[in-house]
Amino acid sequence: MSAPVVSVSPVVLGERELRVSAPTTGSDLPVLLFSHGFGSSSRAYGPLVDWWAAHGFVVVAPTHLDSRTLGLADDDPRRRSFWRHRVDDMRRVLDHLDVVEAAVPGLAGRVDHDRVVAAGHSFGGQTTGVLLGLRVDGEDLADPRVTAGVLLATAGRGGDALRPGVIEMFPWLAPDFSAMKAPALVVMGDADSSALSTRGPDWSADPYLLSPPGKSLLTLVGGEHSLGGIPGYEAAETTDEDPARVAALQRLTTAYLRTALDADDPAWLEAATALPASVGRVESR
Repeated sequence: MSAPVVSVSPVVLGERELRVSAPTTGSDLPVLLFSHGFGSSSRAYGPLVDWWAAHGFVVVAPTHLDSRTLGLADDDPRRRSFWRHRVDDMRRVLDHLDVVEAAVPGLAGRVDHDRVVAAGHSFGGQTTGVLLGLRVDGEDLADPRVTAGVLLATAGRGGDALRPGVIEMFPWLAPDFSAMKAPALVVMGDADSSALSTRGPDWSADPYLLSPPGKSLLTLVGGEHSLGGIPGYEAAETTDEDPARVAALQRLTTAYLRTALDADDPAWLEAATALPASVGRVESR
């Protein structure tokens, strides 16, 4: 069952603006931190954010420093540490959940601050991964308050998997997945060939294959980087528009997070078992 949703934006927290979306009914609602892709903003990803909120999550989405909406100068020295600023944004939200909760009319007293998960697309997937234990430059910024996550179309390993010049432009693309111990669902499209990598679609499976066990991998048939259209309704960057693919992703991510928050909830097993082979496939390790 879905519920009507209330969405408030901007909610200002420090130097960042957030969008907070929540169902108008229900109590003991879990928190879902969402991190947008490189250059996007908290205004995007309605097909996922709206769905998650309608199905019982308080979704908190910051606009990160790399957003095109902020117009950061090309020579701004903070560009090389975009990845760290993103993680700081997410941790700041967790430090001030009471402020976030109070910003939404009717939400006070309905949020369970002890049940927190995260999700992110592309660069946002790496941000989510860092909260779960992924390391950049050897730094451990994992946050134990985040108990599970969903990594959507996320970059894989660096080194010879990258095209020439990429690491100089995006120095955070040398992730170490070996300490990403928290449970995660990694989502990839089998037609997502990134211009950043020499590896083709398989690059996006690395967060699953190179991290410790306790992960699941959802491979969407025909999915490109937008995974059917998650960046927004009629978003220009969507080259693989497919409402059925988006609908499957909505159902499966919600089911995964429900079971991650409550091991007795059979939602994930039921959703994964019901997934048609023509849409995608699930594996776990």
